[in-house]
Amino acid sequence: MTLPLDISPAVQAALDVGQPVVALESTIISHGLPRPDNLEAARGFETILTGMGVVPATVAVLDGRLKAGLTDEELVRIAGEDIPKLSVRDLPIALARGGSGATTVAATSYIADLAGIRVFATGGLGGVHRGASETFDESADLTVLSEVPITVVSAGVKSILDIPATLERLESLSVIVLGYGTDRFPSFWLTDSGEQLDWSVPDASAVAAVMASRDALGQNAAILVANPLPESEQLDPAVHDKALTEALRKADEQGLSGKEVTPFLLLTIVELTGGKSLAVNLKIAENNIRVAGEIALSWAAR
Repeated sequence: MTLPLDISPAVQAALDVGQPVVALESTIISHGLPRPDNLEAARGFETILTGMGVVPATVAVLDGRLKAGLTDEELVRIAGEDIPKLSVRDLPIALARGGSGATTVAATSYIADLAGIRVFATGGLGGVHRGASETFDESADLTVLSEVPITVVSAGVKSILDIPATLERLESLSVIVLGYGTDRFPSFWLTDSGEQLDWSVPDASAVAAVMASRDALGQNAAILVANPLPESEQLDPAVHDKALTEALRKADEQGLSGKEVTPFLLLTIVELTGGKSLAVNLKIAENNIRVAGEIALSWAAR
């Protein structure tokens, strides 16, 4: 069977001559932002990169084909259709059925690697869930990143997760974690999770140097660039802590488990913060995309 992968002409042309390319996930478009603002945001994400001289490659699955780089018509479909989220384990089923879906961090990383893309920007990484010692609930993002040599720019992981356990798992899986201009791990809405990092880098060229060293050693695990929002743009910590405590209480009260928990918590936090957390989500995505673009430019210049 021929690999059902469609790389857009613009992305392929850039890859062929070593120009910078950044992969973007599609789950934030289909599930992370409300309609119709999600389409405007998706176009805006790509515009940030093109304005930097970087080719955007939004990743998705459409009609049984893996897509690395979407047309505007395809972006409209992702933003407007009710499609499922697809992780790596879901890809064979979606392809066999000729289905469509938005790709998670894990699936985006996997498809981007197949396409030969080295840098990927997302909002927040999945991780180990609270209570995972009993539920074994852990995002596939972690295991996939242990197998795919991509550089992912993320604002850490969401504070609804068990951040210390997530960092332990990343270490066990040999995923390199670099603080971007910081030695503190961010927790998505907040600049500082309170967790110390072993390694930090000052700029994009330093990330590219680590990428080159990793390649020279033949290592296959990803590099996670933990990129915090400036403190002035983070969600107010007092508002965050109050909303998170209440959202966790409501989830426990309703007896939610498994896949039900994360979307419930995120939606509840949006409601409890009066939409402020959603506005911060957008800033996080834009901030990470800019940094990913800088890393891609540095990598292409090596």
